Amino acid sequence: MLIAKDTPTRDRRSLDGLWRFLLDPDAIGRRDRWWEKLPTGAVEMPVPSSYNDVYPDPAYRDHVGDVWYETTFRLPPGWAGKRITIQFGSATHRAEVWVNGRSVATHEGGYTPFEADITDLAGPGKESRLAVAVSNVLTWQSIPPGYVEDTPAGRRQRYFHDFFNYAGLHRHVWLVATPKSRIEDITVRTGIDGPDGTVSYRVEATGAGSGQLITQATLTDATGVAVARASGPEGVLRVRQARMWQPGDGYLYQLTVELRDGDSLVDSFPLAVGIRTVEVDGTRLLINGEPFYFRGFGRHEDTPIRGKGHDDVFMVHDFALMEWVGANSFRTSHYPYAEEVLDYADRRGFVVIDETPAVGLNMGLGGGIFGTQGFTTFSDDTINEATQQAHRQAITELITRDKNHPCVVLWSIANEPESDTEASRAYFEPLAAQARILDPTRPVGFANVMLAPPDKDLISDLFDVLLLNRYYGWYVDNGDLTAAEAHLEAELGAWTAKHHKPIIMTEYGADTLAGLHAVVATPWSEEYQVALLEMSHRVFDRIDAVIGEHIWHFADFATSSGVMRVDGNKKGVFTRGRHPKAAVSHLRRRWLGAP
Repeated sequence: MLIAKDTPTRDRRSLDGLWRFLLDPDAIGRRDRWWEKLPTGAVEMPVPSSYNDVYPDPAYRDHVGDVWYETTFRLPPGWAGKRITIQFGSATHRAEVWVNGRSVATHEGGYTPFEADITDLAGPGKESRLAVAVSNVLTWQSIPPGYVEDTPAGRRQRYFHDFFNYAGLHRHVWLVATPKSRIEDITVRTGIDGPDGTVSYRVEATGAGSGQLITQATLTDATGVAVARASGPEGVLRVRQARMWQPGDGYLYQLTVELRDGDSLVDSFPLAVGIRTVEVDGTRLLINGEPFYFRGFGRHEDTPIRGKGHDDVFMVHDFALMEWVGANSFRTSHYPYAEEVLDYADRRGFVVIDETPAVGLNMGLGGGIFGTQGFTTFSDDTINEATQQAHRQAITELITRDKNHPCVVLWSIANEPESDTEASRAYFEPLAAQARILDPTRPVGFANVMLAPPDKDLISDLFDVLLLNRYYGWYVDNGDLTAAEAHLEAELGAWTAKHHKPIIMTEYGADTLAGLHAVVATPWSEEYQVALLEMSHRVFDRIDAVIGEHIWHFADFATSSGVMRVDGNKKGVFTRGRHPKAAVSHLRRRWLGAP
C-alpha cells in the first residue's frame, strides 16, 4: 500500500479532526450494532491522538477493550469513477472499520497502516458514515504481548513493556482516490558504481487491463532536472556523477513512475530516493563504503496529552533538538513510527534503526518494574506459534512500508526478548531469515537484554549487528561507577571475542529527576546521569567493535505505574516537556565539541 499523496492522477482528503467517541467498557457495542449509530453519551475526540489523557477521567486512561470512533464525510464530485479507499496510518492495537453499516476492513497490529476499499459504498456528493472500533487489548498472541486480568476494580490490562499502553487512532486518516488501474507498490534498491549511482526499481500494478499498460520511470534531481529514464515494470537507472544520500546530507532524487495507455496518463506516483549503500564489514557498518558511528537516542512517540498521537510540531522540534545536541541517528523504539517521521529523517539525513513492536517477549524481566511474572516465555499457553505468526506479520508490514527509506539502515526485529533458551532460538531463527528474504540489502539485529550476556545468549549468531541494552551503574552496580566501568568493559570485550561483529549500544543511562542536584554524584541526581554517561563513553572509546551509542532516552516518557516509575521513566536527557537536563551539555561537548 502506497502512502496517500496528491499526484496528477490521485487525490486525498484529510479526515483528521474531532470525531464522536465512546468507551465500551461493558463490551456491548458490537451486540448493539454501534457501527450503525453511537448511542447517547459520545464525546468529541481529536484524531490523531491517544484517547487516554485527553479527558481528566480514569475511565479513559485505564480503559480496557473497544472504543468507538464515528464521523461523516462526502466524496468530491470529481471522484466519480475512481477507486476510493480510507487509509489509516495506524490503529492501536487492532481495528474494525464500517462504512454506511458495512464492515470493510479489519487490522491486527497497532503501528502500521492499512486501508479499506469503499468504492461501492460511498457515492460522490452523498453523506457517508464511518465507524471504527479500536481495541487496546493485548494477549499472549499479540505483538506486543500481554493479558487481561479481573481485579476488584474491574478488568486490568497487564503488559510486559516499560511504556504506557496508549491507544486510539494515532496517525492521519485519509480518504484517497486512485485510478482503478493503478500502481500498487514500488520497490527501490540503490547502489554505487564509482562516481555513479544506480537505482533499481520494480513496479507492481493492478486493476483491469493493468498488464497492457506501459510503465515509465523518470528520475529527477533536487532541481527537477531529469537525470535518467527507463521503460518497463522493472529496470535499472544510472545516475552519472550522482550525489549520494549520506548522514547529515539527506540529498534526495525523485522517482516518478507512470502507467500509460498510449499517450494517456493512467496513474502516476512520485517516490523520494536516496542513493546510498549499507553493508557490514567485520566490526564496522559502512554507509557508502565509509564507517559510520551512531550518535543518538532511543526514542518514543510520546508527548503530553497527545500520548502517541502524531504531531508535526513535536516532530520538527525533536529533530531540531537532536541536531542541536549533535545526534545523527535514533532507533524507533519499540515500534514503527509514523511514516512522516521517516520522510523527515530522509530529508534531514538522519540514520534510523527501524524496530518492530515485538517488545515484552521475556518473562524473565520481573521484579520492581513489572512485578513478579511467574510465566514461561515460550509455551503453548504463552508465546507460541500464533504469536510468532503475528510477529511475522509485524516484520512483513514494517519492511513493506519502510523498505524505500534511505534513512533506514538496519532492521531490529525485537527488543529485549528472551534469547538464552533453545525455545528462543527456535522462535527467532525463522524470523531473522524472513527479514533477510524481505530485504537482503540491510543488516538485521535485535536489542539484547542484560539477562543474556555472551556466555548465555543463543541467538546473536543469527544476526548481523549486536544491539546491546546495558545498564551498568543503574540496575547493576547502582551508585558504584568504578565497578560498573570494569563490568561493562569486560562484557563488551567478551562479545567482541565471541562474535567479532559491530556493537551498537542501543540503551544505557540512568533515571534522573530534573532539578535534583548533589555535591557528590548520587543516583537520580543530574550529576549522576552525567557521570554515568561519561563512564560509559570512556568504555565505548576503548572497544573498537563499538560503532554507536544510543542513550536511553531522548526524553522522559509515560509508563504504567510502579514503585520504580515516578510519573514515568525519567532516563531522558530532556524532560517530557523537552527541557534539557545537565546531560545535554555533556553530549554537546562529546558529539559536537561545543562548550
